Amino acid sequence: MLVLGFESSCDETGVALVEVASPDAPSAPGSPRLLAHTLHSQIALHRAYGGVVPELASRDHIRRVVPLLREALGRSGRTLADVDAIAYTQGPGLAGALLVGCAFAEALATALDRPVVPVHHLEGHLLSPLLSADPPTFPFVALLVSGGHTQLMRVDGVGRYTLLGETLDDAAGEAFDKTAKLLGLPYPGGPALAKLAEGGRADAIKLPRPMLHSDDLNFSFAGLKTAVLTRVRDLCPAGEALNEAVRADVARAFQDAIVEVLVKKSLKALKQSGLQRLVVAGGVGANRHLRAMLDAAARRHRLRVHYPELEFCTDNGAMIALAGALRLVADASVARAPGTFAVRPRWPLAELMTPA
Repeated sequence: MLVLGFESSCDETGVALVEVASPDAPSAPGSPRLLAHTLHSQIALHRAYGGVVPELASRDHIRRVVPLLREALGRSGRTLADVDAIAYTQGPGLAGALLVGCAFAEALATALDRPVVPVHHLEGHLLSPLLSADPPTFPFVALLVSGGHTQLMRVDGVGRYTLLGETLDDAAGEAFDKTAKLLGLPYPGGPALAKLAEGGRADAIKLPRPMLHSDDLNFSFAGLKTAVLTRVRDLCPAGEALNEAVRADVARAFQDAIVEVLVKKSLKALKQSGLQRLVVAGGVGANRHLRAMLDAAARRHRLRVHYPELEFCTDNGAMIALAGALRLVADASVARAPGTFAVRPRWPLAELMTPA
């Protein structure tokens, strides 16, 4: 079964083809196979504005989707006639950007007389490590750190999710971006801050670890961002700019604080659930320091940690094609006839959660 996937929720346009065994296949389903994926990032487009401009993002998706589709088909050696179903990101995300992917996917499915599978963007991230060279097996605990979301979930199978904890205010990714802006770093702020932190000194600056010792598995990072602002003002009372060395120390202190909280809460979730397998997904999952600290903790506690390949940490079409394909294998009724142009800019992941 060949599934074509489209991602256009924000500032990346992604197209991919994923192949899985169909539900009625005589043999046991094997691992999903990514045949091809193409991606265009709008970072250069939005950098001059210091963040994503929704109207510009939508227009750029329109320009990119057809060339990316042709390129993906060429790489895969398949044609549109080979496609069995079309998946696309229905939400959450920017309304205009989502509408581009939705309209194109629905129109293409109508022309090909193929069913469509609307996909939740975060479920795509959640399942993306299944495309890695070392895919996890169910059940596992997932640390989802993507954009405006930081959540811990128990995952017992496709569509079988139980929320264990989540952020009460700013997510980790938001805190990275806002702190980067405070330090005068260019868009996108998260990767720029992580790079700057590599030159910082450990323990040169002290910052709080919000909710590190709370009894639950929730997070809170808004106060940490405020603590950085206060610390910067203390270091520069006259309002002058920080020198590069001090900026690096601040970035290092901030990243260390975020990572320590994420690692401790993840370990606590594993202990409470009785599981020994952790999956990390989402853009912050590409952070090298987070990966190093989780790997070190896994060795100490004899746990397994799985990550998506770096190219699949950010938004991409492969995770959408994968989520659509796995949804079809789990329940063929999720496919529907094309023709409905409806996106969900605000779509709580909780609506997908069906505890085991």
